[in-house]
Amino acid sequence: MPSFGLRATPILFAIVGASAAYGQRGGGDWMTSGNDAQRSSWVRMDAKISAENMQKPGFELLWKMKVNNGTRQLNALTPPALLEFYISYRGFRSLGFVGGSSDTLTAIDSDLGRLEWEKKLATTAPPTSASVNCPGGMTSAVTRPTAITYPSPQGGRGVGRGTPAKSGVGEPLQGAITIRPNQQPPGGFGGPGGPGGPGGPGGEGARRPGGAAAAAAATAAPGPFDRRVSWIHALSSDGKFHSLYVSNGDEPGAAVPFLPAGANAQGLIVFGGVAYASSVNNCGGVDNGIWALDIASKTVTSWKTDGNIAGTAGAAVGPDGMLYVATSKGELAALEPKTLAAKPSYQAGIELTSTPLVFEFKGKDLIAVTAADGTLHLADAANLAGGAVSKSVPFSAPGYATGALASWQDSSGGRWIMAPGNDSIVAFKVEMKDGKPALEKAWTSRKMVSPLSPIIINGVVFALSSGEFRTADAKVTAPQRAAKSSKAVLYSFDAATGKEFWNSGTTIASFARTGGLSGGAGHVYLSTNDGTQYQFGFPIEH
Repeated sequence: MPSFGLRATPILFAIVGASAAYGQRGGGDWMTSGNDAQRSSWVRMDAKISAENMQKPGFELLWKMKVNNGTRQLNALTPPALLEFYISYRGFRSLGFVGGSSDTLTAIDSDLGRLEWEKKLATTAPPTSASVNCPGGMTSAVTRPTAITYPSPQGGRGVGRGTPAKSGVGEPLQGAITIRPNQQPPGGFGGPGGPGGPGGPGGEGARRPGGAAAAAAATAAPGPFDRRVSWIHALSSDGKFHSLYVSNGDEPGAAVPFLPAGANAQGLIVFGGVAYASSVNNCGGVDNGIWALDIASKTVTSWKTDGNIAGTAGAAVGPDGMLYVATSKGELAALEPKTLAAKPSYQAGIELTSTPLVFEFKGKDLIAVTAADGTLHLADAANLAGGAVSKSVPFSAPGYATGALASWQDSSGGRWIMAPGNDSIVAFKVEMKDGKPALEKAWTSRKMVSPLSPIIINGVVFALSSGEFRTADAKVTAPQRAAKSSKAVLYSFDAATGKEFWNSGTTIASFARTGGLSGGAGHVYLSTNDGTQYQFGFPIEH
């Protein structure tokens, strides 16, 4: 017993220390494009970032690092998915997973700005001709399996991250389960018990090997003694779906055919054992639409549109699993999960320009989307065919591609929507008027150059003036556009008033395009066209 106590003490102190560090960070991880299935870009709680703290010194560039990736046209790195507290055989880690345009996937120790592992995804399709609209390579951000319920105001959900950390370490004396070869989650990757399936926290799962009994159980429903591992998913340029261990980038199963090769894929998301993504711009001759992959059966279903898919993050998902997608034909479509069967849709009568945003307001599921005339439209998910419940005044120059929206709820229950216009971020508040929701313009930020979609962390808006030179002239090449672009600048604002707290000045050396924002745990992440990943934030004590 004394000997056991001596051996256990360092482990106990390590766990206590790591728990204290996690307490500094706050709960919840950035899981997918827009943070959650609703594409809200909202981190509910944060122990470091707040309106009060942003008015004090200390928020700064913490690190930057070049990622091993080749830029394609104007595409480089995608916003990282985050895993803020992971226990592996190598100890405690906070990880960021960055997708690269040259079919690379890089894991970064986000505490130290240090390479954890990198993976070049094997592709089978030959290189294709590229353009700004069809750059080739990996085009969608990577994703972790995602819950579809609304997160709680405290940042957690009933399941998934935001609950206590789970270990990737195996049984005593058996080592780390995350590096064992040929490990298959019950029902396949993403199937029942697998990533996105119903078998475990966050929909992630894998059964540890355990002889013949475990092998026989590999096709059964998950049991109460299953060990869970965490996954990161990516979509390579040949349209194949990859499932990798977060601990080391190993890919225990073969990549699964998903989209046709050469598609410009956006908004990869995994829930309920199914992966979804959109295809845009008819790249590679691929029809524009939404695609669904049942990961266990490897069955692919699609929904096509003769227009284009609007926005930069594919479909948004309601808490019941319904997918909402906007098109250039002015349709806000509702698609059933897995089958993609179309339900009655909202016809805006004008081109739509953003990924939809789903949020709850006064007991209703509402959907916001922008239109080509610079207005914001609000629809009731329960009655899309009934038309918009509210339309805003124009907030942007006509024709500006908004990309995606962001939304947050203040402490009094007030609902806000943030929209990037052609030269600023505009905040709207959702109010009740004449018994129905209405959009009221609240504040407008300072001028920016081609602002990207903002994110909100604990009442603070972070917005990126991307610096990108944009033009509708297809004859202007990517190098010419890059030469006319300026340095990106990161700003922070009070989400309720628009008061500017801080900006990065001349710190960022290049412009941004695919390098939108993600964040949490006291940090904000962005990447630039030159392949540099940046982390800004408050330092974390180690």
